[in-house]
Amino acid sequence: MSEYTALIHGVIVEENVDLTLIELCRASHAPVEQIHVWVVEGVLEPEGQTPTEWRFRGPSLRRARLALRLTRDLDVNAAGVALALDLMDEIAGLRAKLQHLAVHEINA
Repeated sequence: MSEYTALIHGVIVEENVDLTLIELCRASHAPVEQIHVWVVEGVLEPEGQTPTEWRFRGPSLRRARLALRLTRDLDVNAAGVALALDLMDEIAGLRAKLQHLAVHEINA
């Protein structure tokens, strides 16, 4: 019998935290230029008018990390990253609805 041990590495970020452009770059390991491209494509939606004013909410860090993986690992362009992340969000929403329905069905 073999034993499997998994090491989980991650950072917990509150949804209501605000990150500056530089903080998001450091946390996601994405270059500033790439963040700019993702903002233009709608992958990330900061608050503020200019890059120096931009503030990103906690979920933007998750999206930036996923976007970076899609870009680097799969060579997906920015438009493809936007589409993929939107579809992933939609799938997550549908799964949550199914889970909610299943719980209510069990309790009925």
